[in-house]
Amino acid sequence: MSGHSKFANIKHKKEKNDAAKGKIFTILGREIAVAVKEGGPDPANNFKLAQVIAKAKSNNMPNDTIERGIKKAAGDVGNVNYEFITYEGYGPNGIAIIVNTLTDNKNRTAANVRSAFTKGQGSIGTPGCVSFMFDEKGQIIIDKEECDTDADDLMMIALDAGAEDFNEEDDSFEILTAPESHPAVEAALKDNGITFASSEITMIPQNYVELTDETAIKNCQRILDLLDEDDDVQAVYHNWDE
Repeated sequence: MSGHSKFANIKHKKEKNDAAKGKIFTILGREIAVAVKEGGPDPANNFKLAQVIAKAKSNNMPNDTIERGIKKAAGDVGNVNYEFITYEGYGPNGIAIIVNTLTDNKNRTAANVRSAFTKGQGSIGTPGCVSFMFDEKGQIIIDKEECDTDADDLMMIALDAGAEDFNEEDDSFEILTAPESHPAVEAALKDNGITFASSEITMIPQNYVELTDETAIKNCQRILDLLDEDDDVQAVYHNWDE
């Protein structure tokens, strides 16, 4: 993992998110609705809803907005018809891209995702064609400037709580966990007064691919930008070493 500034990437994402909070809140609202439909409106008895609420708070969604979303979803369960669909494909020079969507119209979403790949000279593949190149992990990023804990102590807190790996970058610490261990590690860090720049379940590339051709870079960025603009797209993972 060395050589990749995780925090720089997180800051880049957050800057984009801050410029498009309307979309982020729309995405989170859909996730809340699906979580309530599947497990009820009480986060104490609905782990998935608790995870979405934590994600919403990390994206600065106001508490009253979260509560309104839960109440609305609880009273409208029969009309919640969103569906999770994952697409996999290739960008320029074989860059692997995974696209997670949540949609109420899969034909519209499929057309938009395919169009994004096509406009960037990429292509949609079959399910599983690139996901084997990624590992699903819990990932916690801690900004060094916001952390007073010694690196060794921080590592021991994380590992004792069940973390798999601990990496130190120039500006941040990265903690990786198995998805099922992520809540316990997150809780242990919070109990020790440690705040996060980011904490999520994500897809970590096993290897990164560098692009040097300007046309390929431009096309790959076009795919990612078009996907980012699509309200049906929840998350995009890729192995491009930006």
